[in-house]
Amino acid sequence: MTPLAHDRYCDEIAHQIALLRQVVTSGADLSGTVPTCPDWSLEELVRHTGGALRWAELMVRTRAAEEVPEEQVPGVAGPEAVGDAAALDAWLAETGEQIVATLREAGPDAKVWGWAGIQSSGFWARRMTHEITVHRADAALAAGLPYDVAPEVAADTIDEWLQIVEHVQRTEPRDVVRELVGPGSSIHLHATDTGPDLNAEWVVELTEDGVRWRRGHEKATVALRGPLTFVLLAFYRRLPLDAKELEVLGERELLEFWLERATF
Repeated sequence: MTPLAHDRYCDEIAHQIALLRQVVTSGADLSGTVPTCPDWSLEELVRHTGGALRWAELMVRTRAAEEVPEEQVPGVAGPEAVGDAAALDAWLAETGEQIVATLREAGPDAKVWGWAGIQSSGFWARRMTHEITVHRADAALAAGLPYDVAPEVAADTIDEWLQIVEHVQRTEPRDVVRELVGPGSSIHLHATDTGPDLNAEWVVELTEDGVRWRRGHEKATVALRGPLTFVLLAFYRRLPLDAKELEVLGERELLEFWLERATF
């Protein structure tokens, strides 16, 4: 499917940062563990997300021809004070203003290094949209707050994830994602709460040569059904397959096999 428009990504980054700031200032325990990223506290998750945005902003702004080391990014680690929600919120606000302004100024076609083989500022607008969309879910879940995302953004997040899996299979022969093969095996993702215009259904085939995917409704070895936001969260391993909002039909083991390996 065609990615979203560049300005739509910029708008969504700004929107997601505003929502993440609401989590930071909600009174949630910043030192609490993030259940979906148990190696991080909520504050560490927020600092990681903001740092990634600042890293991408610097590369786009400088039109970097190669990867910039993280230690060269100003303010990448966040405020010095630990546990200070106001300082963390202010840092996030500044981060959001910087990256959105930089991406809008660059447009989608500026030449910039990108790790997925796509050398453009448009790659970073899309990648950072989905980075913060998923990590905002981590933050909301940790804080016990509701989470939702625009249907077109959720669908595009799944599209990009599948494209990343394809890229890693082609370029990283030692990664466990190379194990995602199997002639005749297939996964069907089916959002049950969207209309036909969005076509929020995916068929993922595990062939002898690797993963192949397309949008559409077809029979598969296993199907994951539910509202789009919940399908997205389960596909990113942010929600268990036995969540009440989801239904798994067919060979559940295949879906679990995928989820264990399609993680980066």
